[in-house]
Amino acid sequence: MTELPENKKIILFDGVCNLCNNSVLKVIKNDRKNTFLFTALQSDSGQKIINHLKINTSKIDSIILYEPGVSYDIKSTAALKVMNDFGGFWQLTQVFWIFPEGFRNLVYDFIAKNRYKWFGKKESCMLPTPELKAKFLD
Repeated sequence: MTELPENKKIILFDGVCNLCNNSVLKVIKNDRKNTFLFTALQSDSGQKIINHLKINTSKIDSIILYEPGVSYDIKSTAALKVMNDFGGFWQLTQVFWIFPEGFRNLVYDFIAKNRYKWFGKKESCMLPTPELKAKFLD
């Protein structure tokens, strides 16, 4: 697998999903510590990471938060860990840890299942602006 930057967390996301792309832009805006890098699940680097982690994406249609050499998380756990890094008012989202992961993921899966219907879908993955290009692996 390609060498990944150290001390970064990588968010793999659905590159054709409007909700996912808007979420990536929100993470970039709130990533004051410059913690996160991004790659679409559909991209070459996304596919290499998925294969390296041996994740079956036909069973897991989700955000993946990958900390190279540490671990990876999916679905609601990944989303809560990302928001925890923001600090400030985002700390309020940590109240959702009180719910069992199974329940949190039911809600996550319901939104994920309907995301194209509710928010739409692009024909191809988002192309980052030159200013944002450094935040993406591909």
